[in-house]
Amino acid sequence: MATMRHTLFVFIAVSLILISLSCQQPGGNSTGSEYMPDMVYSTAYEANVYYSYSLNTWDSASVFTRLDLMNPRNPVAGTVPRGYAGYSFAHNPQEQQAAMAMLTGQAPGSQYTPANGHVPYYYADTEEERIRATAEIIANPFPITAAGLVKGQELYTFYCGICHGDKGDGAGYLVRDPNPATGDAGGKYPAAPANFMLDAFIDSSNGRYYHAIMYGRNMMGSYADKLSFEERWEVIHYIRSLQAKVRGLEYSETANTLNPAYGVPGASLAPEEPMN
Repeated sequence: MATMRHTLFVFIAVSLILISLSCQQPGGNSTGSEYMPDMVYSTAYEANVYYSYSLNTWDSASVFTRLDLMNPRNPVAGTVPRGYAGYSFAHNPQEQQAAMAMLTGQAPGSQYTPANGHVPYYYADTEEERIRATAEIIANPFPITAAGLVKGQELYTFYCGICHGDKGDGAGYLVRDPNPATGDAGGKYPAAPANFMLDAFIDSSNGRYYHAIMYGRNMMGSYADKLSFEERWEVIHYIRSLQAKVRGLEYSETANTLNPAYGVPGASLAPEEPMN
């Protein structure tokens, strides 16, 4: 009888301990007790999600971690995306323009060829390389077209306008509008974004913009995984069109009086006038 009571006591004690350990209190990032973990943590692979949940993660013996499987993929090193071989191996801006004229159907006998969005970028994420990119990347490989400017405006509004403003003057929503929650007269973001309407930005080469899109700059993060190769240049085209308005100049598919060396109007690329 004593043995049975002792066994029952031990069973009750262990049960109470297990119950007390399982009743976790929520706090911070912890939800506390979970009836079904999969109702709290997603079992799906989601792009750009960096958390690691131990009950839904490959173990140390696996070839890939769940974090690796969730991240965007890069092409095989040394390969050239379909359609961009001519541009990738061009030796100068003139050859790049000629290659893009073939891709966009502007050159004689050419046809528009949708191409892969990934293109090699040969500049590192350092200040020295940013300066080098600014000095070496001059011409926009895509011609200025009405459709491209419309697309560039759409992309700019979606990705850039909240910080840099609809006019490109750095007065976006985050810095322009007041914050009722704090009573501040300024916006929600303490660091003012770049004002593209300043002379330093208007007179700068396209490489300054492209490098910032690829790696980010100061508080701005990279948009290389958000914008394809062509979309990045469409955004730059649109920024240039905003700058042209400020200076009373034209930047369109018919004329470029802002910076003729940086962007070629699409309407000037008649079939009998190939870019070379």
